Amino acid sequence: MQEKKEEDLQQILNKDYEVGIDEVGKGAVFGPVFSAVVVLTEKNKFTLKKFGVMDSKKLTAKKRKLLLPKIVSLSSDYGIGQSSAREIDKLGIRFATELSMIRALKKLKERPSELIIDGPLLLRPWKGIQKNIIMGDSKFTAIASASVLAKVSRDNLMERLERKYSGYLIFKNKGYGTKEHLSIIKENGITKLHRKSFLKKSNLI
Repeated sequence: MQEKKEEDLQQILNKDYEVGIDEVGKGAVFGPVFSAVVVLTEKNKFTLKKFGVMDSKKLTAKKRKLLLPKIVSLSSDYGIGQSSAREIDKLGIRFATELSMIRALKKLKERPSELIIDGPLLLRPWKGIQKNIIMGDSKFTAIASASVLAKVSRDNLMERLERKYSGYLIFKNKGYGTKEHLSIIKENGITKLHRKSFLKKSNLI
């Protein structure tokens, strides 16, 4: 009976929060896929919206970096997870993306009772309530915040990796298969952080 009361209380508490999750880097040919989850109160959702939080793809890199500390300070909780290029090659991109999302969720202090996921695909390993929202990063502030958090975290890593893998213009292409990046791969070959499974499809290896 006590457990049931606690469960009901938890559900009431979760109604006051929006828990959004998003990924970035799924379509890249180099480096990991990143996911972020953000927990927001109604009040802080409104505040972040006023600051200009929206789908990370609609923001400049400079604006995303300015918003990041605001998202972190106004989140009730957040988590970031990633899955490596090696895991992507071994498991496939969907499973590896799910793994990065589960890793992000495991960083939260409390398990959310309901999760809002950007896009049409279910997070299959997650056993709680989940809602898939197409273009969710344009409709829910928690998902938009998660998209900014994931994007800035991944971009920062790409900028650091540029020092180790100079010549591939990773700071510029962020690991995506631009014409310039693919041309460099043809000339210089692949690194251990390139996704072999993706490049095979492009007949580059």
